[in-house]
Amino acid sequence: MKLSENQTRSPLLEICVDDASGLAAAVKGGADRIELCSALGSGGLTPSHGFMALAARAPIPVYALIRPRIGDFVYSEDDIAVMIADIEAARVAGLAGVVIGATQSPDILDRPVLERLVAAASDLDLTLHRAFDVVGDFEAALDLAIELGFSRILTSGGARHAEDGIERLTHLSMLADGRISIMPGGGVRPQNVERFLSIPGVREVHASSSQPRATDPRLVEFGFAGDEMRHTDEATVRALKTTLQQFS
Repeated sequence: MKLSENQTRSPLLEICVDDASGLAAAVKGGADRIELCSALGSGGLTPSHGFMALAARAPIPVYALIRPRIGDFVYSEDDIAVMIADIEAARVAGLAGVVIGATQSPDILDRPVLERLVAAASDLDLTLHRAFDVVGDFEAALDLAIELGFSRILTSGGARHAEDGIERLTHLSMLADGRISIMPGGGVRPQNVERFLSIPGVREVHASSSQPRATDPRLVEFGFAGDEMRHTDEATVRALKTTLQQFS
């Protein structure tokens, strides 16, 4: 059984970032761990190998999201080959862990695929990502994550926003009983983080800490940028960290 790295320390703040400036802002703001991504506006995809290499120089642990495309989490053999290669890239870069997930259908975790990904990440720490939130049987998925050796599950409690999943998050944390960390994510902000930290057993949270960013209309017109761009905000990270420190 692999216990979460933060079960014997004060609450931990994980920040997801998708560019170099966001990485710097998260570190300066006091993040304890980074989830490294690209395309956060699409739910997050695998970061480039170059971004992994840059992030490996950060003074805090960095985990690479391994998600090869937008859409569902039912993966073809080609998708799986890409994910295994990206896991190896994370290892070569010197990252601390990877964030993975796969479903067999829209509502059940894919044990065979997860076993292959876990084997590929044998010496890296493991987070099960929010593919967990689309399963039908949360208790079975929790048991499988524990069996496969995941350290934590990133989840909104099956809701669009984690605040709406508070009841299920509480139930999952109770069922986990210290065997795996339940890490709330999805709309975690300085204004509501205390609700999640008040759940017995929850000792880490996941957030983007992003704020809107002005975008050149020409870039939107050409399709180079979305209508609303966001960036990791150092002050928001710091506000979250300050609240977490009150729960030490």
